Amino acid sequence: MTRHRNEEASGANEPSRSVEPAKYVYCIVETDDPIDLGPMGIGDGSPVYSLHYGGLAAVVSDTPLRLYDPTRENLLAHELVNERMMREHTVIPMSFGTVFRTDADVVELLRTTGTAFSDILRTIRGKVELGLKAVWDRERAVSDIESQDAEIRRLKEEITRKGQGSTYFARMQLARLLEAALEERARRTVGDIHDMLRPLSVARRSNKLIGDNMILNAAYLVDRAREEEFDAAVEALGERYRGLLELKYTGPWPPYNFVNIRLKLERAD
Repeated sequence: MTRHRNEEASGANEPSRSVEPAKYVYCIVETDDPIDLGPMGIGDGSPVYSLHYGGLAAVVSDTPLRLYDPTRENLLAHELVNERMMREHTVIPMSFGTVFRTDADVVELLRTTGTAFSDILRTIRGKVELGLKAVWDRERAVSDIESQDAEIRRLKEEITRKGQGSTYFARMQLARLLEAALEERARRTVGDIHDMLRPLSVARRSNKLIGDNMILNAAYLVDRAREEEFDAAVEALGERYRGLLELKYTGPWPPYNFVNIRLKLERAD
């Protein structure tokens, strides 16, 4: 099962609507060394660099004071900086759109929240996030259920035999039985996936399903030392459910689903 990563974004996509300067914060890492990622900042490709306090560094770029819309280009620019940082550091990703007015405001954040940041970094050190989505072939699932469930098969044959003469009650009963059977099949399938991956992960988060045919949208926190094992397990699941499920496997990512740092612009006032 091949893992996919988002394509890199240039970041130069929007004109500034404000001349008041500010700092866009991408993530927090633990280092005393200066960071210089070059011109890849959100909005205008400004240089990405670090501000420091007490062994922690905030990775930032200069930006006009503004609220950023979560466009594809902006999200990619935000993610790209975090992905670059996680190559050499454990990363606490900040929520998209975190903006402070001045260097001093960012340093104050590190000073006042440093202990919490350090605790989080110890918890997630050496771990990455891996994403897995499962979309099933609903027609294949219905066909499997009809072949395995005698009552559903009998009702379908009766309705087919009677054609237009079949009762509304019979058709509704078949629809209810099929829906219940599909829900149970989805529950068992997702449970099987989690059972396979649980021993290889530290934590799991389930996210909102997208569309009628998605039955799994999950993020797993995995030790880097077990990435290859996790890869192999996902590959085995792909083989086990070939023809029924399409698996989309992504990562590694910073632990977006396991660290949720949200700071409003007003915090910098």
